[in-house]
Amino acid sequence: MSDPSAVLVWCPFPDKQSARDVVTLLLDERLIACANIIGEIESLFEWKGEVGQEIEVAVLFKTTSARSEILISRLGEVHPYDTPAILGWTADKTYPDTLAWLKEEVRGDPER
Repeated sequence: MSDPSAVLVWCPFPDKQSARDVVTLLLDERLIACANIIGEIESLFEWKGEVGQEIEVAVLFKTTSARSEILISRLGEVHPYDTPAILGWTADKTYPDTLAWLKEEVRGDPER
């Protein structure tokens, strides 16, 4: 496998506590090295033919490409929404020390 790169995953949550709970779990499972709970955002969306509006909490997760698939899958399993919006992308420019830290923190068995 090629050397992992940094990956960012974005996901809104219904409130700060549910975001913290999921972030803590994913840190414990070593699927992320860090998450930024950004704060309240206003979400406008169409869902099942209806336009909706909610105040949510934004979270930006930091991991590696080697862990991104399992992170996205696990996030979908533990998220409080039935159909969470989970979007990820590779960070094509990463400070070398940041990438080394990410690799160190998310290595190993995710069930640890």
